[in-house]
Amino acid sequence: MSKWFSMSGRRALITGASLSIGRSIALGFADHGATIAVHYSAAADKAFGRPDAAQETRAAVQSRGVDACLIEADLAEMDAARRVVAAATTGLGGVDILVICASIQSRTPFLEVTGDEIQRQFQINFRATVQLLQATLPAMKANGWGRVLTVGSINQVRPEPDLAIYAALKSAQHNLCVNLARQYAPFNVMINNLSPGLVATERNRWRRQDAEVWRNIQATAARPIGRAAEPDEMVGAAVLLCSDAASYIAGTDLMVTGGGHLPLV
Repeated sequence: MSKWFSMSGRRALITGASLSIGRSIALGFADHGATIAVHYSAAADKAFGRPDAAQETRAAVQSRGVDACLIEADLAEMDAARRVVAAATTGLGGVDILVICASIQSRTPFLEVTGDEIQRQFQINFRATVQLLQATLPAMKANGWGRVLTVGSINQVRPEPDLAIYAALKSAQHNLCVNLARQYAPFNVMINNLSPGLVATERNRWRRQDAEVWRNIQATAARPIGRAAEPDEMVGAAVLLCSDAASYIAGTDLMVTGGGHLPLV
């Protein structure tokens, strides 16, 4: 079966690849032979206290014996997504695999959400997705091979009250994925969605500062498994959906939640 999961010769653009889930996917793809375009936001990495994260990720990718390039861009900027694809095409010679992992969250009660906050989330979490897809799908179709993985969220089906906008946009992204999967599957361009549950990422590191609070979060938000995932636990699903192993998988939403999306009993 190893040939089905090989990514040798494939060129992967991964947004938000410097940290957490994006980084794990980048390293996992490199382990399977793909060359990697590591997209990152310098401002975001600095805000997380990890200003060198992208350079560290590139070095880790290259240590696996494959090429990697860095692409810095704030996807909140109107044309940034198209510039990212252009840079990846130049750096890698093309894009066979697109993983849309970059997103932002804002934990705000719904009645307190501002217009500016909605606009920023919309631009990064949805408009950039549209622009990335518009820039990559034509070449994938022409080449007769392509894989697209949108990284969604358990919040698509279990939205939290303070994440109403984030959850709605993740649902919209999934709907777009299904729509396009029907259009592009005949050309061997498989488009799928991966929905993580509770994962211990840089974004929620602040929630882990108090061990007791974090245990309670895991006990309630990660039922029935009762613990958060590590970012590396998303990699197997991502490799499946972005390799030849996904040759007959289109428009699926793979819930990697430890059962967190299941109905409560």
